Amino acid sequence: QVQLVESGGGLVQAGESLRLSCAASGGTFSRYFMGWFRQAPGKERDVVAAISWSGGETYYEDSVKGRFTISRDNDKNTVYLQMNSLKPEDTAVYYCAAGFSSESRWVGTMGVEYDFWGQGTQVTVSS
Repeated sequence: QVQLVESGGGLVQAGESLRLSCAASGGTFSRYFMGWFRQAPGKERDVVAAISWSGGETYYEDSVKGRFTISRDNDKNTVYLQMNSLKPEDTAVYYCAAGFSSESRWVGTMGVEYDFWGQGTQVTVSS
């Protein structure tokens, strides 16, 4: 079992930045591809960004390209999401997720590919 704990959410104004962190424990972190998802009220949970377990491959949802950066530190068992130029439409609960793959370059882009989920952290962007 892998436990995931997100942190770093909060209330910011449009144009500001936040960095989310997700600390993993209980598994071999370096063998899991990782993803950040978000869910706004009344909407489905969608992928925001994802990264392979090698860290060499990434994926970004179109609306965050150029503004968000996903990264990981396998020595610290932590994945990050740097969010710049935040917009009110980025307001959501952000979830960290981990999925296992034998392929080091695999990047999961769908929720069903992920095996473990964190509890989520709220990000609110005011206009």
